[in-house]
Amino acid sequence: MTYNKLNTLFGLACGLVATLVYIATVEKTVSWWDCGEFIACAYKLEVAHQPGAPLFLLIQNVFANLALGNTGQIAYWMNIGSAVCSGLTVTFLFWTITAIAKKILKKPQQPTFSYYLQLFTAGAVGAMAFSFSDTFWYSAVESEVYAMSSLCTAVVFWAIFKWEARADQGGSDRWLIFIAFVMGLSIGVHLLNLLAIPAIGMVVYFKRTSHINLKGILTAFLLGLLVLAGILWGVIQWLVGFASKIDLLFVNSLGLGFGSGILFLCVLVGAALVYGLFYSHRNRKYTLNTALLMFCFILFGYSSYTMVLIRGKANPSLNNNSPDNVFSFLGYLGREQYTREPLVKGPYFDSKAVDIESKTGYRKDESNYTSFTQVDKYEFDRETFFPRIYSQDANHQAYYRSYLKLKEGERPQFSDNFKFFFHFQLGEMYARYFLWNFVGRQNDKQGYGTYSEGNWISGMKTLDNWRLGGQDKLPDSQKNDPSRNTYFFLPLLLGIAGAVWLYKKSKPNTLVLTLLFVFTGVAIVVYLNQTPLQPRERDYAYAGSFYAFAIWIGLGAIALVRFFKRFFHSRYALATGLSFALLGGPIILVHQNWDDHNRSEKSLARDIARNYLETCAPNAILFTYGDHDTFPLWYLQEVEGVRPDVRIVVLSYLTGDWYMQQAKKPTYQAAGLPIVIPAEKTKKGIRDYIPFIDRELNEAVDVQQLLQFVTSDNPDYKVQLNSGNLENYFPSKKVKLTIDKDEILKKKAVPAYFQHAIVPTMEWEIPGDHLTRADLTLLSLLENNHWDRPIYFSNMLPSDIKLGLDKYLVNEGFASRLMPVASTNEQQAAGEIAALVNVEALYDNIMRKYNWGNIKDATYLDTDSFRFSSMYARDIFGKTARLLLENGKVKQAGEVARKAYDQLPNRVYAMSDAINYADVIDSLYRSGQSQLAGDVVDRNLNYVAQNMEYLHQLVLDKKYLSFEWNDIQTALDSVDRYQTILLAANDGKRLERLEGLRKQYQKWYGIE
Repeated sequence: MTYNKLNTLFGLACGLVATLVYIATVEKTVSWWDCGEFIACAYKLEVAHQPGAPLFLLIQNVFANLALGNTGQIAYWMNIGSAVCSGLTVTFLFWTITAIAKKILKKPQQPTFSYYLQLFTAGAVGAMAFSFSDTFWYSAVESEVYAMSSLCTAVVFWAIFKWEARADQGGSDRWLIFIAFVMGLSIGVHLLNLLAIPAIGMVVYFKRTSHINLKGILTAFLLGLLVLAGILWGVIQWLVGFASKIDLLFVNSLGLGFGSGILFLCVLVGAALVYGLFYSHRNRKYTLNTALLMFCFILFGYSSYTMVLIRGKANPSLNNNSPDNVFSFLGYLGREQYTREPLVKGPYFDSKAVDIESKTGYRKDESNYTSFTQVDKYEFDRETFFPRIYSQDANHQAYYRSYLKLKEGERPQFSDNFKFFFHFQLGEMYARYFLWNFVGRQNDKQGYGTYSEGNWISGMKTLDNWRLGGQDKLPDSQKNDPSRNTYFFLPLLLGIAGAVWLYKKSKPNTLVLTLLFVFTGVAIVVYLNQTPLQPRERDYAYAGSFYAFAIWIGLGAIALVRFFKRFFHSRYALATGLSFALLGGPIILVHQNWDDHNRSEKSLARDIARNYLETCAPNAILFTYGDHDTFPLWYLQEVEGVRPDVRIVVLSYLTGDWYMQQAKKPTYQAAGLPIVIPAEKTKKGIRDYIPFIDRELNEAVDVQQLLQFVTSDNPDYKVQLNSGNLENYFPSKKVKLTIDKDEILKKKAVPAYFQHAIVPTMEWEIPGDHLTRADLTLLSLLENNHWDRPIYFSNMLPSDIKLGLDKYLVNEGFASRLMPVASTNEQQAAGEIAALVNVEALYDNIMRKYNWGNIKDATYLDTDSFRFSSMYARDIFGKTARLLLENGKVKQAGEVARKAYDQLPNRVYAMSDAINYADVIDSLYRSGQSQLAGDVVDRNLNYVAQNMEYLHQLVLDKKYLSFEWNDIQTALDSVDRYQTILLAANDGKRLERLEGLRKQYQKWYGIE
């Protein structure tokens, strides 16, 4: 069998093995974060969040059809779509490694078994090591763009070596055109693939040049950067920007229809390209002809974005940014709803804004495009080159000061940017992720700079103790944590060995791989310019860098064989070297990573989304905020058709004019929001920002009057701002809504449980200093709903976004219902004023409606799942049981507590679990279920005792601790709370143990 056939066969075999592993560990339903939105949008070809991924959605739609109409299986098949893409990535990685190794290894006149074995084992070691690496495996089993994006990178990097091997043959440059086409297609998946361009350019240079020198290398590198910038900004952004200006001319100046200018430009560009191809072919300008063909194929690939325009025009239920014209499409591509991170020049975190730079924007109106002025950026009193510590967020500012050890009032200096860049952005947000994949991972808890969460770890006790401390007192919860993975540096050393061997054998190929490694790693760090306290770990962004390192890991197998040949006979060196490579690469990775990457038992995201929807009464309006309380809900409604009567409205999106208008429209069985503010009064550029100017009014302003005031075009109702423009303002933060109790009772807008607390007037205070479209939407809804439809707010909403309505929100489980009721004196005394609770609804939801995603029996829970399960123990089960006890309903409290015992995890995941389970434990004791209560107490106290020993060891080993003190304080609070519970329950045995712990902690920390 020839080399090519063997290479193809073994590459496909590696990909098949990886795919089967991914299918065995794939999530059976929707996952957290963006997956719910992507699945919903792929299923019905809707418009996902900016800047979109149309090709990804189109391909995933094909996999959705494999469910054969079973909507409950669609998420599973889309997850398998990612698994297949990931398996193909492994195949192309195998072929890339063997192509590089084949170039370096001297081919004998008669290829031997040893020669083939080294090549194919190198390919298998590198490809399978990458397939089982932490970051790549995580993305491989969920419907996210990163698996397909990795496939695009793998294909183009493989293709450039196919071109290199055939570059001296006629027609070889078709491979370059193929690469351009794949890169154009990849724009419709994710932009990470474009970062391979500098490395690809270097391969072309080394193959085409007859004399390699520094000047040529730098020239090729700069040309690669120019091509990258040309696609990233020129093709993706500026081409559409130019189209918008042409269309503006045709519509506003020439009076033609919308899109006429775009059509003209398409014809013009098409004609120019056809002429250019004809001219270059006729005059034998080969390079120009190839470049034009590559540009054409990039545009062909990029044309997947026409799906966004077509579906945006159709206005589906999920239509982010409503890109139905060239200007909204340009805003969609430019991610205008997201903040822009400064890259070259920007403020320090303590800089003060001194001016605003404006720019002219355009929106589509009835017959033309209308201009308006919008904020472009702020100018600050202090700005710096290469800003890294720029965020004005108060939490970020506190973190910067702590991280850089700046005293209060001490101003950051230019050098602090580089300190933060090297130590945090490169160290915490890249090097830590890199070492997770090739050295080991402490656990999958998100790291915020503590010694106990999210660090890289090797498994070598002495080294790990020197770095992190506390290794002599590791609790069982850490020792037995499935996400604790230790590789003892073996994959890293193998990769380093491969890199050194390649450097000795081929410096040009070393430079190519180094460029790929750096541009998909360090360059992304520079470009993203991430702030601290990210909502989740961001390792997925650097999978391309880990892909490049996996090539070195594969070559490390050959390096080991060469090393052992110094000491052993060739046959023994071959067997020893390849065996060590297999053990130190894919085998140790799959052994360590299987348990915490097997997501086949998970279903919590889907069940929690269902719980949100089932909390709502029929025909409700549900306001959500972030990813976790929105995207899985979209999935359930759009795909599985659950509770189509509930109108889901994302409150944070309502600041956009497009979403405010979408919210007025019905979806499925849910009517639109009864908002009567005319669209012309809240268009883009109109009432984007309504400031507060205190007119010292004595009484609260009626909602209707306030709306009339802030939406009036009468100049008397406006104020002149610093810009000189007349703008609306609101004169009082105190607002009221008159309540008709008879109407409330007739419409059953308040359950019997709260009818005694109905107020004649709702009065509240707007917390912010300005009103947004979201606030106007809420005010208009309050004015016009007349309590016809129940209004709910997700309990994950931050307080400052609820317009100050918190005191009228009644907790019914996963969401709180807006009701015109006031808390009683007893509730105010108990601290319940900010969170009224409908205990009857909560009890019914817990006992009859809610599901808990198999978290009781799952062998592994990811970070989001166990964090939420702990919160639910406190806010759902615990709160309900406590309130039932206070109302004298001991039996029902016991039922709720028993439900918690039966449904929530057996193991403790975090110190917060100890305090969060307190009400459940107390209810178990008080309802006569002492044995179950004792089991939970024993479990939690074991965790507290072991982890407090560990934390105390950290105090001794490390001088500076940060967030660990939060865990220590939580443990101390838990001990106090348990003492009260055990005293009331007269559990002497456990109380005695608790007193012993308390004495120990008093000795350590001086507590009373």
